[in-house]
Amino acid sequence: MDVIDVRNMVKRYSGRAVVDHVSMKVAEGEISGFLGPNGSGKTTTIRMMCGLLTPDEGDGEVLGFDIRNEGRRIRREVGYMTQRFSFYEDLSIEENLNFVARLYELHPVRTYVRDTLADLGLTERRRQLAGQLSGGWKQRLALAACVMHKPKLLLLDEPTAGVDPKARREFWDEIHERAAGGITVLVSTHYMDEAERCHRIHYISHGKVLTSGTVDEVVSEAGLTTYVLEGTGLAQIMHELQGAPGVDQVAPFGTTLHVVGRDADRLRQTIEKLATDGVTARPGVTSLEDVFIQLMGNPGGQPS
Repeated sequence: MDVIDVRNMVKRYSGRAVVDHVSMKVAEGEISGFLGPNGSGKTTTIRMMCGLLTPDEGDGEVLGFDIRNEGRRIRREVGYMTQRFSFYEDLSIEENLNFVARLYELHPVRTYVRDTLADLGLTERRRQLAGQLSGGWKQRLALAACVMHKPKLLLLDEPTAGVDPKARREFWDEIHERAAGGITVLVSTHYMDEAERCHRIHYISHGKVLTSGTVDEVVSEAGLTTYVLEGTGLAQIMHELQGAPGVDQVAPFGTTLHVVGRDADRLRQTIEKLATDGVTARPGVTSLEDVFIQLMGNPGGQPS
């Protein structure tokens, strides 16, 4: 069963399509990653899915409800976590959750808040002011507010921006635990390690979805070849590789160079010409980051 099934969604501002015929499916219980550069249309797409914006064109269903006509019913069943921390900083954790519980008309409020505090490990901090929390604890409060009304779908818009690696890992452990319990998750992120923790990913650029699938499928379908160069004089070789036949990307990784291209034969020939006695070249593994850099350089999703 598809929890999200939207087709050809369009949203325009001042005549410009910031979301341009986006179609997407997310299956029940799936953690689906939503990736793309800043300004690519991720947030606008998410807001249409959760009933906060109405598409100018297109249609679809979220949780079986029509995105055009049943936005209010969608919002009742969705937990939406925005990019920016949006709670009252001069109220405590508990007071903020009390406020959210009343917005959702949850009864009894005290029971819902108590259980949510315990569920997210916030009980001992319940009287701490929200404005005094670290990034990781603010994130945990935001997630608590999202799940308190027991939604069937979580829409998380860059939820881990600005938090440390430990807090990010703990957050993702929470997400996977909830997905195992049947909650569906669509999460936008800039972090490649987070994208790799998703069951499926969707990449959007300039308002268009360019690729969707599992991480392995997306990497395979990109058709990129990667070489790793080691040795001396790599700084000069990097300069020579810029714009060379078959070379689309060159990037230093520690003491090595990663060279990536779509045309495997031309790339191999270029590498062989530049390799010297002091430099070795070996086939490398194309990463998800390589694919996304390629897509950012070719917004239409086609080879150069």
